[in-house]
Amino acid sequence: MTRPHRDWLWSATATGAALLLASALLTWSHPPAPEPLVLSLGTGGEGGVYHEYGSGLSSVSDNVDHVEIVTHTTAASVENNRLVAGGAMDAAFTLADVAALAVAGEPPFDEPLPIRAIARLYDNHTHVVVRADSPYEQVADLAGATVSLGASGSGTEMMAERLLDLAGLERLPGDADPADGDGDPANGDGDAVVATRLSIERSARALEDGSIDAFFWSGGLPTRAVADLAERHPVRLLDLSEHVPELVAAHGEYFAERPVPAGTYPDVPAVRTIGVPSLLVVDRRMPDDVAQDLTALLFESRGALFEAHPVALHLHPRSAIATLPVPLHPGAAAYYRSVKYAYDPQDDRTP
Repeated sequence: MTRPHRDWLWSATATGAALLLASALLTWSHPPAPEPLVLSLGTGGEGGVYHEYGSGLSSVSDNVDHVEIVTHTTAASVENNRLVAGGAMDAAFTLADVAALAVAGEPPFDEPLPIRAIARLYDNHTHVVVRADSPYEQVADLAGATVSLGASGSGTEMMAERLLDLAGLERLPGDADPADGDGDPANGDGDAVVATRLSIERSARALEDGSIDAFFWSGGLPTRAVADLAERHPVRLLDLSEHVPELVAAHGEYFAERPVPAGTYPDVPAVRTIGVPSLLVVDRRMPDDVAQDLTALLFESRGALFEAHPVALHLHPRSAIATLPVPLHPGAAAYYRSVKYAYDPQDDRTP
């Protein structure tokens, strides 16, 4: 009675061993694919170009095996530099003037941050958006108005503060969310604005419902939240070109006069405004091969990125290497050399 039982045990054991051997041989001959490298990317507020550009890059990474990009909504430039330097983000978008302050350790940063550039992407355009029937023609005219300076910790906020300083306008604290009030803008002093700090989408809604008189925004053209607002409510932009020489003299060569052509936004007339380069940045401690792979992914995905937002049309190695005083990461520089665009790191004493 025991022999059949023993035969069954022997057969089961032999079969199991054969399966284990077959599995081992299969693994040896076809090793499992390595897990993709997951990189976190700090973008900006919803409705802004950083958010759309980041979403495009994330979608592109879904189609490659070795890198996965996970995006995170942030306040943008100032916060993004801190997040990268602190290790909370692997990469992020930022305005070039903000990144330069981060590298130098100048306010609003308390110390030099180990920021390195992957690429210069495109130029952001500074917007001051008002209702079409408003009396405002220049920044100085905003005295007494309720104005959104952009999200706290954003490059927009920094630019707004600089422009208000140039116009001689102080800031009085306003409601954190003007929409929670009575719908009427507060009245500031004759040499001040009532300042609130809202994301781009909240700024657009607040201007539309009349709880603010104007908002600042720095972003690529076109910015979806501004375009959507212009579709719903007549608006226009203030001409800011007069401030370019003052900004250059006070803060460096990051600023240039740039057009916002007619047709960029529905029924919004053309103006001249302030352009500032946007960068993709990482921590200097990112391994060179990872930085090179990220740079390659960026350029190899240019067509798909253009579908996410037309500013991707401006991405080119010739302009991408122009990131100083924020140095290129060595891995990014290696990519540019591989495609015959040399980069000279010069005398890099930055932290």
